[in-house]
Amino acid sequence: MIDLKKISKNAIFPPRIVIHGQPGVGKTTFAAGADSPIFILTERGLGTLNVPAIPTDDDGRPRVATSFREVLDCFAALGEQEHDFKTVVIDSLDSLEPLIWEATCKRLACVSIESPGWAKGYREATNVEWKQFFDCVSSMGEDKNMTVIMIAHSTFTHIDDPERPAYDTVTLNLHKYIAPVVVKTADVVGYAAQKVYTKLDDTGKKDEKRARAVGVVERELRVSISPAFTAKTRYPDMPTILPLEYGEFKKYLPGNEVPVEQPKKSKKKGDD
Repeated sequence: MIDLKKISKNAIFPPRIVIHGQPGVGKTTFAAGADSPIFILTERGLGTLNVPAIPTDDDGRPRVATSFREVLDCFAALGEQEHDFKTVVIDSLDSLEPLIWEATCKRLACVSIESPGWAKGYREATNVEWKQFFDCVSSMGEDKNMTVIMIAHSTFTHIDDPERPAYDTVTLNLHKYIAPVVVKTADVVGYAAQKVYTKLDDTGKKDEKRARAVGVVERELRVSISPAFTAKTRYPDMPTILPLEYGEFKKYLPGNEVPVEQPKKSKKKGDD
């Protein structure tokens, strides 16, 4: 029986963040600016960034994971060993996906994820291997008090909407079974993109102009729900558009909220 006198308030854990965007926009650089990060590498995306990363070779040098088992081993090391890391970054989800499919195929003894037919392989991967992954993500926050950042690339997908004309949207470059699960699991889904300025040029034809991209490149993070791209935030005070810099983003996370400046009261005669 539920004892209403023993009910406690909801526990607030570190955020689970998903960042997606086109290659080179600055997703990995954004994550590298987080508090004491360590990367779990499933692709070579660090470039010249000098940050800790796992798995490693025998000499301790970071390398790309070659199996889902190695990814789970990385989470196990972070969960079982003492360390000072405060953020774990998975770079990237779309490079993790084929490793998960490979593990699913090995478990089902099939040659490809599509071999079982009728999308059974994808459902199996979602229900078992992907669940293992998200259990690890939850453990990092709930047991180790670590922020989790998951990086993904973007892709265009076509939406047939029964209430309005069909349109294209930018979403995570993951299979349609798992992409919604990733979005549901995250506290923030940010779409990283370049802010584009345009200028109208004459085309030489009467009353006809052509738009041309101009100006300095500005990179921004969009976190508001939009039909144009996949994004969301569970933090109501977070602006809909932010600079693509973790230091600015962090200000709106729980415990780091930017204080609201109160309007100054005008002095009345006789207050002195």
